[in-house]
Amino acid sequence: MPDFPQSDALKDLFLLLREKSFFTGEFTLASGQKSTYYIDCRLTTLDPKGACLVGAAIRNTVIEKSNELDVTISGIGGLTLGADPIALASAMASYQANDPSPLKPFVVRKEPKDHGKGKQIEGGFKEGDTVVAIDDVITTGGSTLNAIEAIERSGGHVAFVLVLVDRQEGGKEIIENAGYKVFSLFTRDQLLSKE
Repeated sequence: MPDFPQSDALKDLFLLLREKSFFTGEFTLASGQKSTYYIDCRLTTLDPKGACLVGAAIRNTVIEKSNELDVTISGIGGLTLGADPIALASAMASYQANDPSPLKPFVVRKEPKDHGKGKQIEGGFKEGDTVVAIDDVITTGGSTLNAIEAIERSGGHVAFVLVLVDRQEGGKEIIENAGYKVFSLFTRDQLLSKE
């Protein structure tokens, strides 16, 4: 198991992800690629303990990375459905920690609504916001780039991308080549490790 000296929450989250969300077998991914393992983060992010651990770990990482990059973050969200529980858990952790400006969660729909205001982004997001784009897993980066496009089309600025797991299959590099820094809490190699 990787060493997580800075955070028991991160270590506990890693163990829970491995226990609840990591499967071996034959799988077809959203990208259409075949894989001998599958990471279903929703089994962790939609678990009561998992949600608390995810919220704390993501909030802490947002603070750390925004300080490193010298940016002020107002919101956090990404493409529905993988990002939704992460955004809400992180915002709740931010509020419960009495952050001066708690993170505002938002959801990016796959397509704009065809009724009402026709919005594609719901929740705590407004034009001009500097935000973190999140996802549960990055494989090819397509879903994350779709979310970034929608955020920027709606007048937001993406400071960086944060994901729970990087499958290390080129998605991080594709997103970074598009001009966005990508950080992950864990990698495929860490989850595959037998230590």
